[in-house]
Amino acid sequence: MAAKKKKNKNKKKSGKNQWEDHFTRRAKAENYPARSVYKLEEIQKKFKVIKKNDYVLDLGCAPGSWLLYAAKQVKNTGKIFGIDLKQIEIKLPNNVVAVKDDILNFDNDSFLKDNKGFQVVLSDMAPATTGRKDVDALRSFDLCQMALKVADDILASNGNFVCKIFQGNDFNEFQKNVKSKFKDCKIFKPESCRKQSKEIYIIAKGKK
Repeated sequence: MAAKKKKNKNKKKSGKNQWEDHFTRRAKAENYPARSVYKLEEIQKKFKVIKKNDYVLDLGCAPGSWLLYAAKQVKNTGKIFGIDLKQIEIKLPNNVVAVKDDILNFDNDSFLKDNKGFQVVLSDMAPATTGRKDVDALRSFDLCQMALKVADDILASNGNFVCKIFQGNDFNEFQKNVKSKFKDCKIFKPESCRKQSKEIYIIAKGKK
């Protein structure tokens, strides 16, 4: 009995992340700060949303995995811009610029005003969850609407838009809004999304 208690105590001390999986371990091995990079990797392999030389805006870019992956896709001749409420702590490549800012202040942000004509807008933004699916879905919808407004404002003709949204009552409305602005619109859930997650991605290509 005493041995069993000691074993449990040691298990607690190990501090193992209950959410850790093979994507988490792979991210650590490949020097990405989060497993979310593999969602973008799946999207890129299937839909080819980012090309060499592209200018890409990453909304909700912390902790920086998508910035690193996108930078590899555009090569040295492209550029990645990121915005998040949190500071990016990792070292970024020379072709990446990230600022700590609120996307809600987009209209006052010279950081973006001086860089029109993006080819891609990525949004992996998610609200602070409450545990209530209806509330969380509504908050996600509001963020997605803001991301779509940004994409509409700064994307060049034929530009691409990738946006995460929580499935809820407003999903169909948002999808309809996206379809009105892009030539092609697909729904995609990467295999690297956690099974219990309600998140899904809208992949929109060819801004009208």
